[in-house]
Amino acid sequence: MKITTQEFENGQAVFHIEVEPPELEKSMEEAYRELAKKVNVPGFRKGKVPKAILQNYVGREGLQEEALEHLIPQLCDQAAEEQKLEVIAQPQAEILETDPVVFKATFPLRPKVELGDYHSIRLAPEPVEITEEQIDNAVEQLRQRNAVWVPAERPVQYGDLATIDIEQRPEKGDPVNYAAQQYPVIENSPLPLPGFAEQVAGMEKNQEKEFTISFPDDYEVSELADQEYNFKVKVTEVKEKNLPELNDEFAKSVADNVETLDALREAVADRLKAAAEEQAKREFEGKVIKAAVDLARVEFPPVLVERETDRMLTERDNMLRAQGGLEAYLRNIGKTEEEIREELKPQATTQLIQSLVVGKVSEEEKIEVSAAEIDAEIENITKAADDKAEELRTVFDTPQARRWTSDRLLLQKTMQRLTEIATGNAVVESATAEEAAEERADENKSTEGEADSQTVS
Repeated sequence: MKITTQEFENGQAVFHIEVEPPELEKSMEEAYRELAKKVNVPGFRKGKVPKAILQNYVGREGLQEEALEHLIPQLCDQAAEEQKLEVIAQPQAEILETDPVVFKATFPLRPKVELGDYHSIRLAPEPVEITEEQIDNAVEQLRQRNAVWVPAERPVQYGDLATIDIEQRPEKGDPVNYAAQQYPVIENSPLPLPGFAEQVAGMEKNQEKEFTISFPDDYEVSELADQEYNFKVKVTEVKEKNLPELNDEFAKSVADNVETLDALREAVADRLKAAAEEQAKREFEGKVIKAAVDLARVEFPPVLVERETDRMLTERDNMLRAQGGLEAYLRNIGKTEEEIREELKPQATTQLIQSLVVGKVSEEEKIEVSAAEIDAEIENITKAADDKAEELRTVFDTPQARRWTSDRLLLQKTMQRLTEIATGNAVVESATAEEAAEERADENKSTEGEADSQTVS
């Protein structure tokens, strides 16, 4: 084996490797023995075909192709070992010449991360404030959720709940009937088609109406764009919301351990503040990570972006499982998996870089997660499962689940450290530690002086 060219770029090592004749001949001899066991040659039993006849039967090119299929991975391993490469995935090989055999091997290498001076990052989190308007809106949402639908003897209005019979006749295909459908009449609703709610609004109980509407020509699902539907609708019941009064009784009915409307507002304010603080924390952490990434130099092979994209697609598939999975989603939006992959790659690249930088910070800061911390986190997760706590604990008592928990805790601790650095708290802690050390040194000197004086006396 001769390595004729070496290049290192994009987190990859690219070698041009020439296969020496003795290596190729040895591999072809091995390929002959393997093919002789598998190929049926008329007039010969398997494994008993002379080499010359087998070579004429499959062709020297076929025999060489079989040989290289096994030889190239061996030479790649040898090259990686000789060059002391930190390879993280199978190399890609491409044959460039056949006489002599020269192939290009691309080795994905371990990512390199050079952190900048992330200790110089200084950012301030945005203060969190909850306004009276936000509290009013949240209380009103509680009121809306606890409303009672009551029959209304009048035409349908926006905000009503109408019970309707529908006969739907598409431009292409068979008609479909739906009986006693409860339909929230919401202005500008896209369901079942844009403009449908506007046709129902104003109808009276037991009134029938026929109308034709179509999807817009720029509708996101291209298969439905500009497709026309004829509807025959009959309203059988109209209901309106009967909203509860905002008083102490309402407060008691919608929240535990609350006796008055004022107490409910306080509880709502606390909940809104907690949610806003969590949101602000995530946003601040995002700014801190971006600042650290901007200071860093990161090099990684493209295969890692592909892996991250695969992970994101799997995650999306799991989220959409109840709606038929990723395949059904792609069919609905009229896109292929490859198109979605390309759309996800920028996000996958960003997430990968952030993960690599945070991992390097963990290493630099010597942040670790102990077995006791993992046990405590699993206990916190499982204790909320009530009667299924033991079942969930069994799930978490596996190497894979413990590793996931450890990675999650390591990320949390690293982000805490980064945010302490960014807000200046880590510097204060460091200064305090130095002052304490100086005080201890002064105390030691004082003690030594007292001891010396006592010895003299």
